[in-house]
Amino acid sequence: MKIIALICARGNSRGIKDKNLLKFKKTTLLGNAIKQAFQSRYIKQVIVSTDSKKIAKEAIKHKAKVPFLRPKKLATSFSPEIDTWRHAVKFLNKKKDIDLIISIPTTSPLRKVNDINNCIKLAIKKKLDMVFTITESTKNPYFNIVRMRKNKIRLVCEQKNKVHRRQDAPRCYDLTTVCYVFKPNYILKNNNLMKGKTGVINVPKIRSIDIDDKTDYKIAQLLSKIK
Repeated sequence: MKIIALICARGNSRGIKDKNLLKFKKTTLLGNAIKQAFQSRYIKQVIVSTDSKKIAKEAIKHKAKVPFLRPKKLATSFSPEIDTWRHAVKFLNKKKDIDLIISIPTTSPLRKVNDINNCIKLAIKKKLDMVFTITESTKNPYFNIVRMRKNKIRLVCEQKNKVHRRQDAPRCYDLTTVCYVFKPNYILKNNNLMKGKTGVINVPKIRSIDIDDKTDYKIAQLLSKIK
């Protein structure tokens, strides 16, 4: 079975300059993601998709491959991640021999290698099109997430029977960026990625922090020092 890891790391990060090259655990966020990918027993090849020569150099330093530079139009803050995946799939899967691709974002550095392995095992065992990672949400649209409507606040999800305690509300989850596992053809043919045969792996919140700004980065740095 041919399984490869894909790490998407664009150069012009909006929230933090050169975010993918930030220092983390004696390496960089990019280097950390590459290291975690290679530590998985399922992954033998790591591909980095980037528009930046600086990031490409860092990727190669950590033994990843950079077979192409991503077009600038796919490297803006408005570029959908799925378009970047599709671009990589079209380039990498010309022989139609790749069974699974594992996208490992640099911005979830607190994941464990076992989180990656569990996603891959689930995809193989149940022959899934895609596997997401989730974590239990601290906010709930049936209880304490609201929207404004005609200058009044309303629950995002209103029910006939009002929920008075969070424990009584339907359990909700956040999608995380710990990793994604998918079949190449599924990505090419579907816009709604939850429509196919999908599965999830539940990851503890402490391992699912996504670095979007400087505060997230500081929290991740502190948590990485706690055994």
